[in-house]
Amino acid sequence: MQTLVDERGRIDAAARAALRGACTAIQAQSFRLQTLIDDLQRDCRDPEVLQEYFRIDQLNERVLRLVQKAAIVSGSWPGLVRPDTHLPDVVAGATSRLHGFERVQVHTKLPAGGVGVVGRAAEPVAVACAELMANALESSRGDLAVEVTLLQTDNGSVCVQIDDAGKGMTREAVARGTRLVSGENAGELLITELGDPPALGFAAIGQLVADHGFHVSVDQVSPYGGVRAVLAVPPHLLTTIDETAEPPSAMAAMPTPAPRTPIPPVAAVSAEPAEGLRDVSASAPGDASTLPQRRRRSGSSRGRSLTRAPRPVDPEEAGTAWGDFEQAVAAGRDGTDSENKDKS
Repeated sequence: MQTLVDERGRIDAAARAALRGACTAIQAQSFRLQTLIDDLQRDCRDPEVLQEYFRIDQLNERVLRLVQKAAIVSGSWPGLVRPDTHLPDVVAGATSRLHGFERVQVHTKLPAGGVGVVGRAAEPVAVACAELMANALESSRGDLAVEVTLLQTDNGSVCVQIDDAGKGMTREAVARGTRLVSGENAGELLITELGDPPALGFAAIGQLVADHGFHVSVDQVSPYGGVRAVLAVPPHLLTTIDETAEPPSAMAAMPTPAPRTPIPPVAAVSAEPAEGLRDVSASAPGDASTLPQRRRRSGSSRGRSLTRAPRPVDPEEAGTAWGDFEQAVAAGRDGTDSENKDKS
């Protein structure tokens, strides 16, 4: 029995080596094609042709994602090195690799200050996000959105929360997915255990989790009845990027602006009587023999008591008054003319 297990492992290792070599060659050609497409887009001046270049670019990104996850499962590295990158840019780059990317809605609740991912983990986090979002898109109808939220936790980690509105997963699928994305025993996983054709997404995530130390969970239910997947990036994989020197790309999700502070209402006028009209008898409640005395109003109090708010002007009322005024003037003129004729 042990001999059979060893032989199975040897065959799987040989298959991994062959797959790894093929994927590495395809990745190299895809990156060269990507560079060529970028040059064509930069030099193009025709909007229609440029739109076709964008479609070719996106198709090449999808092909590259498929090859990339196969290479990771076979034991290779992601094949791309990035500098320190803003987390919204990482998620935006992952979204661009998906079929149906227009259904992905990204919202960020990250604090201001340029939260980024260190260079060695930027591409692995992008690959994991792309696979989780691809699973959400494939598990829900084509007219349903996939909600992606970026938020920071109290322990310093940053989470990418992905919610879909699909039918969810069965208990067996949840248990299997949790085992794959945990990264436990990632090196002992056999390619033949991933099905035919092999489902490489969760297996690639588990390999990246084991290599780089972030955390992924797929065992929660979304508010829409589907699956909630959470990718947590720990503090040691995070960095701060100066947004002034290195601003995020135009495709990155922007934080929601803070609500405007409401203007405080004007303080209500005191209901106390004016100083000159105050009841003097209230000043000496215990002395019944004291006669009420009249006090002279000061100029300032008189001015305050006579000051009133201007009356708002009603356009219809003003028009009517002006019409009556013109009729009165015309009637006066007619009366004056008739008197002059009688005298003459």
